[in-house]
Amino acid sequence: MVDSKVETISRLAQWKIENFGSCSYKKSDPFKVGIWNWHLSIEKNRYLYIRLFPEPSRFSKEQPPLARFVLRVSNTGLNRKPYISPIHERLLRNCEDFVWPVDSTFHGRFIIDVEFLDLKICPVNGGEASSIWPSDGLLQSVAAESTLRCLSRMLEEAIHSDVTINTADGTLRAHKAILSASSPVFQSMFRHNLKEKESSLIYIEDMSLESCTTLLSYLYGTIKQEDFWKHRLALLGAANKYDIAGLKDACEESLLEDINSANVLERLQEAWLYQLDRLKKGCLTYLFDFGKIYDVRDEVNNFFRQADRELMLEMFQEVLTVWKPI
Repeated sequence: MVDSKVETISRLAQWKIENFGSCSYKKSDPFKVGIWNWHLSIEKNRYLYIRLFPEPSRFSKEQPPLARFVLRVSNTGLNRKPYISPIHERLLRNCEDFVWPVDSTFHGRFIIDVEFLDLKICPVNGGEASSIWPSDGLLQSVAAESTLRCLSRMLEEAIHSDVTINTADGTLRAHKAILSASSPVFQSMFRHNLKEKESSLIYIEDMSLESCTTLLSYLYGTIKQEDFWKHRLALLGAANKYDIAGLKDACEESLLEDINSANVLERLQEAWLYQLDRLKKGCLTYLFDFGKIYDVRDEVNNFFRQADRELMLEMFQEVLTVWKPI
């Protein structure tokens, strides 16, 4: 059936029920979020019962997910009023591990959203559950561990450093060779007769000392995941300014992973500013295809007062693409 399909983007899954008047039970097709395939099901009795569970498999049996999530149920149309669950955190192994009774009447056409706040692997034989988001491996250099230790020492102890970086609130020492190999902009500074070559001094006053330290840790291959997530917007600006393509791609991928109603307009503005087509498309899809524009209607007016005209035109074209008269 058409309405058994669940659409997904980032950590959001959305099931659009076209008709729930003639039956008392319906189960979705499998959909993938994280490393598991999932199902949603609805059952109508006195209440509307909503279940979320992983698709039965050897993998989900051996490594069941510990999920932290929020459910929303809303009618279709302009005046949708969502019925929002508390934040749930459950170990999900089968369809009996979680059921949410909705004490409200939903029939005909309505929408069920599942927003996964975190997913952890829970080993069957015990041990601490570990989150699948974010993954340290995506940001680690392919260099050998011993080389990374050497680079880390070079940065932290300023071993044979030959350039000073002035940030907004402090100074750092680094190496021209590392900076030049990482960025064509830095390479140009030191290759040509520019003031940076003569003075061995770089001004990066649009970054804090902490953010610039994180930038250097990325260039030296020693960045920590939590530092990356904390400073990723500043890193995105630096990656764009100094033409560090790999870092720019990593920032865009990261920002795509946790789009939500609280940050989608800011992400859309960043995507436009730095020409991040995938992030821009993801934000527009979240807002219009998934109907989340209704959740940010109060913030949209202020956004339009500051947004570029071409961006507003693209948003209007997106409205025309997904708009379907009822």
